Amino acid sequence: MREIVVFSGNAHQELAERICAELGVELSPVEISRFSNDCLQVQLQANCRQRDVYIIQPLVPPTQEHLMELLLMTDAARGASAAQITAVIPHYAYARSDKKDASRISIGGRLVADLLVASGVDRVLTMALHAPQVHGFFSVPVDHLTAIGELAEHFRATDLRDTVVVSPDLGNAKTATQFARLLGLPVAAGSKQRLADDRVVIDAIVGDVAGRKAIVLDDEIATGGSIIELLDRLKDFGCTQAAIACTHGLFAGRAVERLRSHPSITEVISTDTVPRPHGFPELKTRSVSTLFAEAIKRIHVGESVSSLFDGVDPTHGPPQPKLPF
Repeated sequence: MREIVVFSGNAHQELAERICAELGVELSPVEISRFSNDCLQVQLQANCRQRDVYIIQPLVPPTQEHLMELLLMTDAARGASAAQITAVIPHYAYARSDKKDASRISIGGRLVADLLVASGVDRVLTMALHAPQVHGFFSVPVDHLTAIGELAEHFRATDLRDTVVVSPDLGNAKTATQFARLLGLPVAAGSKQRLADDRVVIDAIVGDVAGRKAIVLDDEIATGGSIIELLDRLKDFGCTQAAIACTHGLFAGRAVERLRSHPSITEVISTDTVPRPHGFPELKTRSVSTLFAEAIKRIHVGESVSSLFDGVDPTHGPPQPKLPF
């Protein structure tokens, strides 16, 4: 792995260090400074010439600051004659902006993809895009990882009798179905309508949840509004106990307070694609550093990344159980 050089911005250096430990390489230093006019400047502190460069930077708050760091690091690596530059973006925040659903709004997911390519990115490595079609916004190869196998491993050690996997909305139902297949459980989903960024309405539950425990699976939890609304509907349908699982645990605003105080929640588990929130000691975390390290190894030597998920990713697994809707 000597021709691999790994850098990280300020977004999540702990994850970058875990990935480097798995790879057996040092995390190369980066000097990020700020001019008096508030402009950022980046200087990479390791040789990149004809090296395979990986820049690890999830887009987490302050998102715009971390995006600019990523763009500047990529530009610096390109100017330093890197052979290939891979942007490792465990959480691609702009995947929420995937379509024009109102007049005169920008499609931020596509714009950020264009900015990354313009800065010099040759490949993107990411995980659990909020909207899978964002994959198509990039004109360079994208390797899209999933954490459902890692999350399923946590629940295999628990009592799963009378348990159902629940997706907060129909859009996430395919992923929830695959997760349920890994655990041998039935699946249900909420019928959700989003009114604002932090306001949703779930008017029905599709599937049988009465008298069962739930594992609520979502790709991302930001304010927790969808989860709380879903738990209220599950209670109406006879399900009063739920474990919460997600890939990207952002827990913004009052999310931690909401989740810690809700009587129906038995546990909350997330991965380390984003930094751990403050004031949430009960949160359980599964690391995805091994997955990212293995994907980086395979990219470096030209092996298949998708085969990492044979039997896990819906694209590569065996036939799935039918949805109940």
